[in-house]
Amino acid sequence: MQRYAVNRSTTATPGKGEELQRYLLEDAEGMLAVDNCYCYIVGVNEDEPDKVFAYEVWEDAAAHQASLQMDVFRQLINKAKPIIAGMEDYPDLTIIGGKATF
Repeated sequence: MQRYAVNRSTTATPGKGEELQRYLLEDAEGMLAVDNCYCYIVGVNEDEPDKVFAYEVWEDAAAHQASLQMDVFRQLINKAKPIIAGMEDYPDLTIIGGKATF
């Protein structure tokens, strides 16, 4: 069964990387209750302390679009917006298999 994945990085203003990490991890916690969100992973690269990466796997593109209207996501944007310096989207993917567990 195929799934839809979103892969992006968000860069915080200088010195605000850890704050941005906290916001994205809060968002990830909110996604635990979302049935059609299969994966929401937040990561960092120690060489770029103000850049935070997020990788999401959804049932389909429509499920991802619907998530953008959720309160948890809207609250994240409102909190994080003042410290966001930029975003970079990588190609969205169609997931054909694999594993994600923690």
